[in-house]
Amino acid sequence: MDKKKRPFSEKTSRAPVSQRPQSFEKTAKGALGATVKVIIDDIELHVPMGTTILEAAKSINVNIPTLCQHDDLCLAGVCRVCIVEVEDQKTLQASCAYPITVPIKVKTYSPKVRRGRRNIIQLLLRNHYGECYSCSKNNNCELQSLAKEYGVKSYTFGHIEEPRYEQDNSSYSVERDMNKCVLCRRCVRTCIDLQEVGVLEAVEKGAETRIATYLDKPLNDVICINCGQCINRCPTGALKAKDPAEEVWAAIDDPAKHVIIQTAPSPRAAIGEEFGLAPGTSVTKQLNTALRRMGFDKVFDTNFTADLTIMEEGTELLLKLRDVLVNKKKIALPQFTSCSPGWVKYIEHFYPDKLGHVSTAKSPQQMFGAIVKTWYAEREGIDPADIVSVSLMPCSAKKFECERPEMDDSGFKDVDFALTTRELAGMIKECGMDLPNLPKSEFDNPLGTGTGAALIFGTTGGVMEAAIRTVYEIVTGEEVPFNKLRVTPVRGTEGIREAALPVKKAKKEWKFLEGVTLKVMVGHGTANAKKIMDMLCRGELSGYHFIEIMACPGGCLGGGGQPIPTSPEIREARAKAIYKEEEGLPYRKSHENPFIKLIYKEFLKEGPCGDLSHKLLHTKYTPRGKWIGKKKVAKRLIAV
Repeated sequence: MDKKKRPFSEKTSRAPVSQRPQSFEKTAKGALGATVKVIIDDIELHVPMGTTILEAAKSINVNIPTLCQHDDLCLAGVCRVCIVEVEDQKTLQASCAYPITVPIKVKTYSPKVRRGRRNIIQLLLRNHYGECYSCSKNNNCELQSLAKEYGVKSYTFGHIEEPRYEQDNSSYSVERDMNKCVLCRRCVRTCIDLQEVGVLEAVEKGAETRIATYLDKPLNDVICINCGQCINRCPTGALKAKDPAEEVWAAIDDPAKHVIIQTAPSPRAAIGEEFGLAPGTSVTKQLNTALRRMGFDKVFDTNFTADLTIMEEGTELLLKLRDVLVNKKKIALPQFTSCSPGWVKYIEHFYPDKLGHVSTAKSPQQMFGAIVKTWYAEREGIDPADIVSVSLMPCSAKKFECERPEMDDSGFKDVDFALTTRELAGMIKECGMDLPNLPKSEFDNPLGTGTGAALIFGTTGGVMEAAIRTVYEIVTGEEVPFNKLRVTPVRGTEGIREAALPVKKAKKEWKFLEGVTLKVMVGHGTANAKKIMDMLCRGELSGYHFIEIMACPGGCLGGGGQPIPTSPEIREARAKAIYKEEEGLPYRKSHENPFIKLIYKEFLKEGPCGDLSHKLLHTKYTPRGKWIGKKKVAKRLIAV
């Protein structure tokens, strides 16, 4: 994988040395010995020294099957499915872990290779327990596909008939069924390399090896941040999100219930993939039609409360700056964003003494839930007890977020159910609808109008860009000095990005900011969050004012509930779709949303950060630390 595209840092990784990314430093282009000749299936090519056989084969469109390999993760070479024949080598070699340093000749298919791969797949199937028809990964299982590809019609080495482990259903977000695990260790590498959380590990040895949490504690009792990135990379159904589809169907079928759904920005740029569309194909308005036909009473847009978030979070920042610069108060700066529930739980566990830096503004999902069961219920004359509030989110951590006990400021549970993109796609398919070919329709108001600024919340840097567009204009009375409102310094896929914006003149009420240069930072993936937090702990962020962090690589568009597979290229395509759609919207700055103006006129009359908005739209956090619960789970049921 291109080092520039790696969403994790090798230098700061907490992964054990034995699990660090294994790579061979490639020689500079043009240098003596920079390239080496390789012949793959009689095709001769020259590749940079250190290129793996798998990478070389990909460059000439020669397909080698893989299982433990993933474009986002470091090399592992544990499953051996990608074995090839290398001339003059006695044994077959794992192509993903074989760097080319001398001229070699490779056969990617031969009777020996085919038999070897089939035997490996048979061995993996031997301990894989479960019924494919009822598995969440049916028709999207990499092991199932390999078995079909290699003509597996019987279990040569036997097949386990009984489950060996209890399922872990303790988490609100992620379910684990280790009976389906094939020990590829993608989840382990995702958790510690990609996210630097480190909940999962391979324990014991040989035939006893299994993936476990610390002391086999249930997921709900360890430091899991619920991001679901492990789910997106699990090749089988060993990991999945907790699916509330049946409860949502029951609510829709109940005539006494008023069932509304809010849809977050990033699923609309990804859900088409579940219906065969290319990554980066937005189906916003077709999705609205599908939701109405499913039976939802109202189809709303989370972008409305993303705009509300900018008003509340931006005002909170400006008030903090006034307190620091004018009133000389000691305020925790820089202010961190709070939209990502995975990031919030990460800082609660790993840096609980820094929670004062996190904005108190709720995420758009939770603001929406509170507004639906107060302002909307009052306007429409509906008893909030009869409203079922459903959200479509890219993120499994949203399931945990809506279950947090503090998320009931409306007097009811603000959001009742959070569906991931994959789960909603399943419900649409259950209705027999062909999403891409449905007619287009609009969102419902008053909660269906969002701006372009809100739409780009779906990609890394989007919250920061939306905040800059509004805060800069509130302070100076002028638009941000970027062509077509594109705040390009905060866009992109680099793990950490920075920008500085000088305030050359300011309106009377914000005069104290005149001459100040606003410094901001953006990070995505908790491995990069760790780097930023370590900078904060070392006192290296004293000049910064606002920092956006999203828990998932690429931001929400790379969330743990998005369609599988994921890769840097797929995430880039989704981001392009969001930016393209954004520029076509009639409003592109949060403070220009006419329904945001209406809610502050009708309901939140004291304006942003007033008493009522503080009650409904702001929250508090829990300094969890690395607390470990007491109950054990994942008990082995039978001997291997």
